[in-house]
Amino acid sequence: MTIRLSNTAARRIFLARQGLSTPPSRALSKTDLLRLIHDIGFVQVDSISTVERAHNQILFSRNQTFRKEHLRQLLEEDRALFEHWTHDASIIPMEFYPYWKHRFRRGEGPMRARWTRWQGADFDKAFGETYDHIVEHGAVLARDIKQADHKSGGWWQWHPSKKALEFFWHTGELAISGRRNFQKIYDLSERVIPDEHRLAEVSEAGFIDWACRSALERLGFATHGEIAAFWDLISPDEAKAWVAANRDLLDEVEIECVGDARSRSGFAFKGLSQEPGDWPEPPGRIRVLSPFDPVLRDRNRAERLFGFRYRIEVFVPEERREYGYYVFPLLEGDRLIGRIDMKADRKASTLNVARLWFEPKVRASSGRMARLDAELSRVARFAGVADVAYADGWIAAPRSGT
Repeated sequence: MTIRLSNTAARRIFLARQGLSTPPSRALSKTDLLRLIHDIGFVQVDSISTVERAHNQILFSRNQTFRKEHLRQLLEEDRALFEHWTHDASIIPMEFYPYWKHRFRRGEGPMRARWTRWQGADFDKAFGETYDHIVEHGAVLARDIKQADHKSGGWWQWHPSKKALEFFWHTGELAISGRRNFQKIYDLSERVIPDEHRLAEVSEAGFIDWACRSALERLGFATHGEIAAFWDLISPDEAKAWVAANRDLLDEVEIECVGDARSRSGFAFKGLSQEPGDWPEPPGRIRVLSPFDPVLRDRNRAERLFGFRYRIEVFVPEERREYGYYVFPLLEGDRLIGRIDMKADRKASTLNVARLWFEPKVRASSGRMARLDAELSRVARFAGVADVAYADGWIAAPRSGT
């Protein structure tokens, strides 16, 4: 059976599965926060903080009552979450840790080979000393065991102990016990990961089944490539084989894309409704998304579903940027309507808005601008500043639209 999803239905399904269809002002307890992270799968961590760090912004965009202290407690005290790698550094429910043990095992050989090419055959000469130091003295930051004569630099200039810490973290010997001023605190996994998760074992077949099944549940519909890319734990070939072996559980889907783009084929679990009315209509208010929001992580998927082309220009030279260094997408209902360049100035206690670009066919109506102003005021309070300041000429020239 082939299910044909209209673009409206596809957007609503994806936004619902990614936590963007529930009322954003409904009270969110610590338990609710854990459930939210479980339901969307993971929350990406990033060091850039022009307004707020990515993980905080991702959660705030889903619920404005989100409390950062609850997230810290879940990570550092309750040990209900852990930090590791999906496609990038992420916060992940602790109950998923047994599946990450397969990532550790699969990744160690290729990582050792890659780092040998990067740093030379003896890149791991200080590893034993670093590990023994943690065994004896406890949790450390990289700076705590940095060699006195080492000059700081980028990741390519990591000192030997920093390399050891990162290698042992990626391969599961160490875990992140917390962060101090956003710097990782490393400790032995046995001191951080509860035994019920650290000692649990999952078969290879069970691991692949979970990786595919849980990804498809959170995507709603997907190709085998999208299934593999969601957690970045398995290969596209493994996802393809899983789809073939589980066709009795799946329906084929044809997804209507935006504009003149061809429809996209994929798969969904049987029983997925194709009726837009069966899926919640996302709140009509405007919300500022993080550039690292899960809805945008797969840029091509986002472009097909929303007609919204987005690229982060952090590493693009300023003179070649189309928009700006760190520009935030704007979600209104089920539409990505534009992007905004802004930065929190905590000394002046202002959220400085430099530029706003609406997408084609999106007008700067009085109602829309009032909704945007309300959202920016909410973001300012969340970022810990008092006011929103708009630059002269902050609204880019309107494009043709209705």
